[in-house]
Amino acid sequence: MADIHGERQHPIEAHGVVGDMRSAALIADSGCVDFFCWPDFDSPSIFAALLDTPEAGIFQLAPDLPDARRQQIYLPDSNVLQTRWLAREAVVEVTDLMPIGVGEDDHPRLLRRVRVVHGRARVRMRCRVRHDYSRAASVAESDGDDVGFHAEGQPSLRLAATRPLRIEQGSALAEFVLEQGQCAEFVLGAFDDPAVVAGAGEQCLQETLAYWRRWLKHSRYRGRWREMVNRSALALKLLTSRKHGGILAAATFGLPEAAQGERNWDYRYTWIRDASFTVYAFMRLGFVEEANDFMRWVRARVGDCTAEPMHLRILYSLEGEQELPESELDHLAGHGGARPVRIGNEAHTQRQLDIFGELLDAVYLANKYGEAISHDGWRHVVHIVDQVCDSWRHKDVGIWEIRGEEQHFLHSRLMCWVALDRAIRLASKRSLPAPFARWNEQRQAIHDDIWNNFWDPECGHFIQRLGSQELDGSMLLMPLVRFVGASDPRWLATLDAIERHLVRDGMVYRYRSDDGLKGEEGAFVACSFWYVECLARAGRVEQAHLEFEQLLRYANPLGLYAEELDPRGHHLGNTPQALSHLALISAASFLDHKLSGERTTWQP
Repeated sequence: MADIHGERQHPIEAHGVVGDMRSAALIADSGCVDFFCWPDFDSPSIFAALLDTPEAGIFQLAPDLPDARRQQIYLPDSNVLQTRWLAREAVVEVTDLMPIGVGEDDHPRLLRRVRVVHGRARVRMRCRVRHDYSRAASVAESDGDDVGFHAEGQPSLRLAATRPLRIEQGSALAEFVLEQGQCAEFVLGAFDDPAVVAGAGEQCLQETLAYWRRWLKHSRYRGRWREMVNRSALALKLLTSRKHGGILAAATFGLPEAAQGERNWDYRYTWIRDASFTVYAFMRLGFVEEANDFMRWVRARVGDCTAEPMHLRILYSLEGEQELPESELDHLAGHGGARPVRIGNEAHTQRQLDIFGELLDAVYLANKYGEAISHDGWRHVVHIVDQVCDSWRHKDVGIWEIRGEEQHFLHSRLMCWVALDRAIRLASKRSLPAPFARWNEQRQAIHDDIWNNFWDPECGHFIQRLGSQELDGSMLLMPLVRFVGASDPRWLATLDAIERHLVRDGMVYRYRSDDGLKGEEGAFVACSFWYVECLARAGRVEQAHLEFEQLLRYANPLGLYAEELDPRGHHLGNTPQALSHLALISAASFLDHKLSGERTTWQP
């Protein structure tokens, strides 16, 4: 990673993440918390060194062991992170966690514990809070033994510690020596929160471990990739809102999809598409409660959209806000110099017809494996499907949110077909009233439109959009949503074409066409796992197995994935990315059954 203003930033993959399902913090393998939005996922950052320098906010805690080997692990079956330093003279570990609040409005706390396992070490701590994306004039002040951080118009924070703190140049500092077996604690949270007390860390640790382990026991996955699937499930759970039930696309904003490029988006929101896919992953693993919570969150959004014509937004804030104006943080240098750093997301104004299909697929699965749909819920479904019948022929910007002229995209047509198909299945299964004749007619019309207009006999494969012969990684969903048989000759020809043009060492690019933005992006992790599942479904199990094992090696040492990969397999884009992890879960689950020769009981 290039030096920015003389300070070296950490690579995206050199991070673990801790959270309490209200907010999340990224912690580098150097012991630095260099990204943290507080008190909520989409609140302004208080630490943003990952996007600039330590002057933008950082919480450093590390021993003075410059030649030590560093490692990061999660304590088994949890989201409690441990960073370790191994040197000849000492072994030191820092344990990071965010205790799970009992109430919905409990403010997040970050607990950091440093302990010398072997030997003796000098430890240094620096906490520099920079409110409002480092735009506010934050001030550090002593408050008894603690240090308070204040900025006009911003929520105040307090740092408590079991070691003496001092203030220097707007930062809280501590330096001390620990002998073998000794421990020091630091707790950062709301200024008026009585729980921000240092010294009770062992109880918080045990309670937090118990929470995550109790939750993970509900997983019914018992396959050969249990550790990776469990890590993906824990990452997805970390991205859910315990207060609202919405599911984030990722925990971060502004991390680049291309080195020094402009594709630097804010993903701290709930995309109907991504969250609906996450419902699929939760259901597949047996986490019904999370899927039901999300469907209740969706009903609250759809309940506001019964006017004609209904306009279901493609993304919302966790609280359900529809307007998410995009702005640029010009004062931040960007990760690796990638600018502009954006907050908000103008995609909320776009038309993306595919979201109806992903949503109704989630509704169908939630009804099949979770709670039965209510009367009002079915009324909303009918409203949505009727709109799909009227709008599926329209142009849109597609799943990848192309920032250019609207087109007729294959994936949008495909998911409109899914919307009708799942609604018909649900109505039949639950004996619900529906205009079956109209819905069947429109489902068949979309089916015929795709086969007649998106199959190009000249190039011998399906095409991304009308008027082109381009390929698209989203085509990999065609057999996964059961539109086309996984061994249909035309689909196999398309799969071969995708391999030739979009696949590089198992890493799949979304497309190669112009998307209205400068520069090239990386390979898309979710598409790469969809590719594995397509291979397995087509009977190419040995190849799928090898590709899957290669993709697992592109995870960071903790088993986490960002959105994309560069040509050397380094991470690009916001992290951890829900879509990446849910695609891993789906591929692992199906490949397990194929390798074991078992017939899956899961039927989407």
